[in-house]
Amino acid sequence: MSYDSSIDWTEATWNPTTGCSHISAGCAHCYAERLAKRLQAMGNPNYTNGFKVTLHEHMLAVPMSWKKPRMVFVNSMSDLFHTKVPFEFVDRVFATMRGCPQHTFQVLTKRSGRMLAYARRLNKWPQNVWMGVTVESARYHHRIRDLQKVPAEVRFLSCEPLIAPVGQMPLKDIHWVIVGGESGPGARPMRKEWVESVQRRCERYDVPFFFKQWGGVRKDLTGHELNGDVYHEYPDRHPAERMSRDLVAADAPGPASH
Repeated sequence: MSYDSSIDWTEATWNPTTGCSHISAGCAHCYAERLAKRLQAMGNPNYTNGFKVTLHEHMLAVPMSWKKPRMVFVNSMSDLFHTKVPFEFVDRVFATMRGCPQHTFQVLTKRSGRMLAYARRLNKWPQNVWMGVTVESARYHHRIRDLQKVPAEVRFLSCEPLIAPVGQMPLKDIHWVIVGGESGPGARPMRKEWVESVQRRCERYDVPFFFKQWGGVRKDLTGHELNGDVYHEYPDRHPAERMSRDLVAADAPGPASH
């Protein structure tokens, strides 16, 4: 089974839980829900329950078998902080991530209150676990405020699907912002001025800006350029990549003496 991802801002996906439920406006045309039903129809055993929240113990150890460092999007088909995922299971997911320091794990949630409650249970947030929240419109700034209280080395925002202006987003202690339009059947349009507003605010606060896509029913036709430029910026904090560089440097011969 391949875990490689076509999502532009990551390299692999890992789904120790699958399934979710709608919680806000951005969920209306959920790509994961559509895909889960398709996988269920194809007989994929992890989707026997369709899009109902399901815990997969057999998936917990998967990242341990990956030797090469990867950027890993956790629960691309679910939400780790869904109310139906017990904290005891979240503990096991975090134990795997803590035990794989060669990888960088990207966790994204819309359930910021539960995320914050979990963060307060931890003695120490793993350095290689990035934490993000979805902010599809200005209505969800409270998720950012919750995220700012989480002691992750990298805190990021996903403004995807961007379905309305996000306004003056608080960007203090935020290290990365991703923007993307909705794609697939019934995709809601994303206005250029909304994207430009986010890009300008990121520039003002020196926050890396990643523009993923314009979206639409055929996202392959609309592309990912903003005013003729491609914005694929990343945070200057990448524990797994740093570890790889450090190992290479340690093995390299010392400078020649003259």
